[in-house]
Amino acid sequence: MKRGKGSLVVSISAILIMLVLFSFSIAQTEKPKIAPICKQCHKPDDKILRGTLGAVSAKAETIQIQVGPAVWLVRFDDQTKVVGADSITKIPKEKEIAITLADKDGELYAVSVSIKPPAKVPEEKLIKTEELSKLIAEKTDFVLIDSRPGPRYHEGHIPGAISIYDAEFDKNIDKLPKEKDKLLVFYCGGTT
Repeated sequence: MKRGKGSLVVSISAILIMLVLFSFSIAQTEKPKIAPICKQCHKPDDKILRGTLGAVSAKAETIQIQVGPAVWLVRFDDQTKVVGADSITKIPKEKEIAITLADKDGELYAVSVSIKPPAKVPEEKLIKTEELSKLIAEKTDFVLIDSRPGPRYHEGHIPGAISIYDAEFDKNIDKLPKEKDKLLVFYCGGTT
């Protein structure tokens, strides 16, 4: 009798393991390839991952990219082209990147890694810290918008600023003033 129960336990365990592996393989194929913030400027492409740099291992020759909730691990080699940095190991963590992919023997390889260049804002559209301080001190009627992700806003923000994360801008238009001539001042975590 014990032998039958043991066989049943082994069979159920094997079925559960197969279900977990099957679910994992489905999840792997359904991982997003473009981060929500990247969709503002780019269209999804099966051959390109767009997200933020997680980590790089020079020894294992792997690069980790965070794409929304998913993490991809991609191999690189001496043939991988790097655009916007001296080398893959010099890319700052959490920097927005694009990895052009190729399949080599069933593994993902980076053909190229491109770093998002800093935004180009015309000089006349920029505001200096001193000018912003003056607007605040003089109680000028303007709206100050923190365009960083919500958790960064909650870590600390300029008093009086409202949070409108740039990747979710379209969902938060109702937070903007109705008057079209009102001064809007946006700030973020640095050049992007």
